Amino acid sequence: MRDLPRNILHCIGSTRLLPLRKVLPRSGARLLLKLESENPTGSMKDRMALAMIEAAEADGRLGSGGGVVEYTGGSTGVSLALVCAVKGYPLHIVTSDAFAREKLDHMRILGAQLRIVPSDSGRMTEKLTRDMIEAARVITAETGGFWTDQLNNRDQLAAYHHMADEIWAQTGGRIDGFVQSVGTAASLRGTSEALRRHDSRIRVVAVEPAESAVLSGGPSGAHKIDGIGAGFVVPLWQAGIADWIEPVSTEAAGAMALRLAREEGLFAGTSTGANVVAALRLAEQLDRDATVVTVMCDTGMKYLSKH
Repeated sequence: MRDLPRNILHCIGSTRLLPLRKVLPRSGARLLLKLESENPTGSMKDRMALAMIEAAEADGRLGSGGGVVEYTGGSTGVSLALVCAVKGYPLHIVTSDAFAREKLDHMRILGAQLRIVPSDSGRMTEKLTRDMIEAARVITAETGGFWTDQLNNRDQLAAYHHMADEIWAQTGGRIDGFVQSVGTAASLRGTSEALRRHDSRIRVVAVEPAESAVLSGGPSGAHKIDGIGAGFVVPLWQAGIADWIEPVSTEAAGAMALRLAREEGLFAGTSTGANVVAALRLAEQLDRDATVVTVMCDTGMKYLSKH
């Protein structure tokens, strides 16, 4: 009985690393998927939500009875709703009809109050992101709550340092490449920083929507890959984070998500599909004994209405 977790927050992290069996590169390289769907809400964002709240508690930005505010495409909001429910903080979320209905329902069930910002035909655009940020700013001013402000919050990086250490231990230090899609850029930045402390030769690839390839120097556009591609260069992005940037289309990401389900039994969202597409492209450039790790960002159960 001594090893039982004190609450659900102690079940965050320590997710498994799974080798793919059928979705494989022609080069013969090994492709491993970090199963972040094993976190309590089914998303890697549980890690960062807990890190942001606990850092604010530690330095006094968030006190007993205080409220929390955030803008989100859904997964961060669900994760914050979980943390706030356990810790007893009221939560105000700004989100949009562009995102999966399951995520919005999940936030409500966990007790969050939602403000819905209308989208352009269900698409993610720069304007939508900026409208959501402004709405969160207004709510913060009105309520006096603590705004986690995920696009600028560096406290979340520590959560991904821990994820990198898990990956390093699980691979026994045998990792040649790491691939991750860019939303706030925190997961890519935090994980790559820590992995490169272990081995500076690890190749890091950032993934963005081909329809809005702003990190690659392209124009801002509309896409339908949930949780990534804000439409502008996000504040936590740094040019040295990645060795290169791989654009992946919404169509390719969706097709790979379905392939993972039907060939590997892994039901994931489109950001995971984009990750695997880019990971395969990297693996094709490496030797047959190379190992590439990417992330199953969340469970496809969050996107049933979009399939």
